[in-house]
Amino acid sequence: MDSPLHRHARTVAFGDTDASGWMHFPNVFHYFEQAEHEFLRQNGLLVFARDQGGWPRVKVSCDFKRPLHVGDAIEVHLAISRVGASSVTWDFEVLTSSGELAAFGSVTTVRVNHEGRPQLISEAERAVLERGR
Repeated sequence: MDSPLHRHARTVAFGDTDASGWMHFPNVFHYFEQAEHEFLRQNGLLVFARDQGGWPRVKVSCDFKRPLHVGDAIEVHLAISRVGASSVTWDFEVLTSSGELAAFGSVTTVRVNHEGRPQLISEAERAVLERGR
């Protein structure tokens, strides 16, 4: 990812690993989600509210290139590859502190209302999200 929309630094926590000390694979999506929520908040966009809805996941994928261990410093890079009428497809990379690619993938979210039904992405939301394309 040449120029990520957002970067999120963190460390692999002990609780994110299995008995071997390696990061347990589904935690890559927790790391993505932390980066996504940080980006949304920093840009004044809704993350979730019972009376307004949110952005549930409808499709996820990830390829793993190398294991991550407890204590590893990592950085999650985000980009947006598609903004639809009510959906956003995020691309992400997880890199080690030396810049080595550990995992990459995509997550598609859908903007829903408080009843969980898809709703159109507002013009204000779209303006922020399309900056990342």
